[in-house]
Amino acid sequence: MKHRERIQAIISGKAADRCGFWLGNPHEDTWPLLHRHFGTRSEEQLRQKLNDDMRWICPQFYADSYQDPRGLDLFDASLDRKKHLKPPLAECTDMAEINDFPWPDSKHLNFDACIRDLEKAGDVYRMSGFWTCFYHNIMDLLGMEEYLVKMHTHPQIVEAVTDRICQFYYEANELFFARSKGLVDGFFFGNDFGTQLNLIFSPEHFQRFIMPWFKQFTAQGHRHGLQVILHSCGSIFDVIEELIEAGVDCLHPLQAKAANMDAETLAAHFRGRITFLGGIDTQDLLTNGTPEQVRRDVHRVRTLLGPQLIVSPSHEAILPNVPLGNIEVMASEAIVANTSKRRLLPIKDNTMIVNKTSVSILKT
Repeated sequence: MKHRERIQAIISGKAADRCGFWLGNPHEDTWPLLHRHFGTRSEEQLRQKLNDDMRWICPQFYADSYQDPRGLDLFDASLDRKKHLKPPLAECTDMAEINDFPWPDSKHLNFDACIRDLEKAGDVYRMSGFWTCFYHNIMDLLGMEEYLVKMHTHPQIVEAVTDRICQFYYEANELFFARSKGLVDGFFFGNDFGTQLNLIFSPEHFQRFIMPWFKQFTAQGHRHGLQVILHSCGSIFDVIEELIEAGVDCLHPLQAKAANMDAETLAAHFRGRITFLGGIDTQDLLTNGTPEQVRRDVHRVRTLLGPQLIVSPSHEAILPNVPLGNIEVMASEAIVANTSKRRLLPIKDNTMIVNKTSVSILKT
């Protein structure tokens, strides 16, 4: 199968030749190390060498994607950011202040560079759409503590700020999806709802302040013919059922060390009902484990969560402290063909032996 066809099938719950693989979005300081280790010169060359099935091409991440004549960034209240000693709406208690805030305007959006990259992406699964991180934007504007407090003391303020932010993203996505029709496969957007132990706030507040707009964004992606992929770090086990009911097709990144986000628990409750993207622990395993430990854990996660699985780190921003040999082994083990009679034998000389068939790792 080709890359694009494979991931489309996996997320749709159809048969594929193997699990998917996504390297993630390594930290900028990690890229020179990766190129030196794998003998590559560009991001695309490296991803091809690793048999990476997916590309994340997000319009929001281009420097010229928003060109406000006032010189403001998205959801920015000041040209002099050094004078911002506290969040701009931290003390807001009335609607007038919300109405006076310099909210972004979708007429200042520019998609040209993003569209060019989507057009030349080739045979890969393309994740795109605005990152739509409204939850984080609210925290930036109100302050995290004030956001949580105002859910109790001024819920109308929280709802009004949420509406302003989400209305912009909804309109921005409408414009972008119309322009990128046929170039995008999955709407990938993210809001980190969890801590290491649980949700940041109660399921009841999640239902009131998050789910109404979340459902609209999910429906928006489906209406444009896209698969919906949600990113959320932390332990979000308590709301995965609601996310599935809302129409999420694929869940990322499966923070393996967070409470109830381990592969065994996720498989027991949700296997076959949603596609998993991630799951290979970056908090400990990829950083401190041996290549053999990484290889066996990828095999374990594949066995538990496959076949609706895209193997990837449990946080996409791979840091420079991750041994490159562990990344190499993770990628090699991820792309082993699906088989029910497969057994693992030791790694020897940059080659993995699977059922006595040599599967080249990645060095040339």
